[in-house]
Amino acid sequence: MTSWKLWGLCAVALGLWGGPAGAQPVPTVDAPAGIVSGSVEGDIAIYRGIPYARPPVGDLRWRTPEPLPRWEGVRNATMFGDACPQPASPYATHASMSEDCLSLNIWGATDVVDAPVLVWIHGGSLVSGAGSEAIYDGSRFARQGLVVVTINYRLGPLGWMAHPALSAETADGISGNYGLMDQIQALSWVRQNIAAFGGNPDNVTIAGESAGALSVLYLMASPEARGLFHRAIAQSGYLITVPELRDGTFENWPDAETVGLAVADQIGAADLADLRAMEAGDLITAVAGTGYFPLGTLDGHLLPDQVIDVFERGEQAPVPLMAGYNEGEIRSLRFLLPPAPEGPTSYEREIGARYGDLADVFLSLYPSTDIDESMLATTRDALYGWTAEKLVRTQTAAGASGYLYYFDHGYPAADNAGYRAFHASEIPFVFGTMERTPAYWPHIPETSTEQRLSDAMVSYWASFARGGVPLAPGEPPWQAYDQSRPYMRFEAAPTAAVAPPNGFWLHEEVVCRRRAAGGLPWHWNVGLISPPLPPRASQCGMGGPENFDLSLR
Repeated sequence: MTSWKLWGLCAVALGLWGGPAGAQPVPTVDAPAGIVSGSVEGDIAIYRGIPYARPPVGDLRWRTPEPLPRWEGVRNATMFGDACPQPASPYATHASMSEDCLSLNIWGATDVVDAPVLVWIHGGSLVSGAGSEAIYDGSRFARQGLVVVTINYRLGPLGWMAHPALSAETADGISGNYGLMDQIQALSWVRQNIAAFGGNPDNVTIAGESAGALSVLYLMASPEARGLFHRAIAQSGYLITVPELRDGTFENWPDAETVGLAVADQIGAADLADLRAMEAGDLITAVAGTGYFPLGTLDGHLLPDQVIDVFERGEQAPVPLMAGYNEGEIRSLRFLLPPAPEGPTSYEREIGARYGDLADVFLSLYPSTDIDESMLATTRDALYGWTAEKLVRTQTAAGASGYLYYFDHGYPAADNAGYRAFHASEIPFVFGTMERTPAYWPHIPETSTEQRLSDAMVSYWASFARGGVPLAPGEPPWQAYDQSRPYMRFEAAPTAAVAPPNGFWLHEEVVCRRRAAGGLPWHWNVGLISPPLPPRASQCGMGGPENFDLSLR
């Protein structure tokens, strides 16, 4: 238990409070995991770098995370823990990395009791990132009455690689998904300990952006995570194909164990002992040169089926869900685009060959008059826009509420660089950390427009975490998703609208036909690099182009 009235006494007893008169006492919490001492910034108590599992090093590398026993004494929680091993990057903002990285950070008002909990899962393509990044500072949400938790989880090959030898070590005969196991363990730690920090373990919202949102979808689909959270937020999530553990059925896409074998061979590891003997940094660097791309694995256990199938059958976690995407998702992710065609004629010819009876529908949405913008919009909509609406549609059909948004806010530094509403650009508005963006981030101006938008988004998100309905004082009501396709549009200010500009019905039909035909992944292989579209399938909703209402594009 914890009490603000006792913190000063605890600090004195532990020799932690020796500052000048009027200095704030050190917050000390006696949780089931052990006693921790944090720091106070204004009216917010912060606990950094709290471990939630044993370090996955040595023989524990590529294993299920093991809970820690209660530690002895008082753990100093004033410094962030190490980030998990990841490739070197000029965009990284964390100072140190190690495999001893399974830690979390907590923000809450100094007098908070029984508060809603927001658990944030960072993005970074399951390759990079950390919960300690300044842009994820939870202070603003804490002032809204929330307890905020940010977590680290294993990344890259250490977090997601499968291998037959690893599968053979387990009773279930599976491997991969170690990062997902970490996230589940972190949520279990929250359930067991968060009450000591003033949070309500029966009112937990999981949230994330990009790969963090993908992780939210994995958690919603995983039976192992059931009951550990009560609401979910997916910002720029992508509902793509999950690779199979073994005996893969997708054309030109090997199963996860085959990929693991190939990676080990390319980096010169003869067996599992060699892989575990490699230094983490050397392993990460070597694997980065193989082209390995981490994703969850369909293992029949943590991920029992394709995530889209789980959602369509209504077997996902039946919790309120907020999901959305940004106008400029691909403006900062141009590596996802195919090579540009020679001109309009070539563009139209390629689309005709690839989309067949739906080519005219495609070209009406993504015309040849501005090929670059059409290519950006195609990949954005197929990857992020369709996903966001698909999620809230299926969640609504499952009897839980869904809330859809579209972030289309521009400001001079981003717009002038060609990055309007770029991927992740909503995060500092959501967290109220516009002054804490990394050095490479287009500078957000200090204007009343930016402040109003951020205030509104903080309030909507915090309200959703409290009770499952996003509300903001003085701003439009946010209607739950229904057949009219309502959504909240965040431009200079929030605006309630209907029928988001995401080409939903076209991409729904494309994904449905690919799934019905079998063997074709559904992700960013769209537009000019799409495989030829399979013929109409009876189970697909739209059928032919005559059924498309292009006014709802």
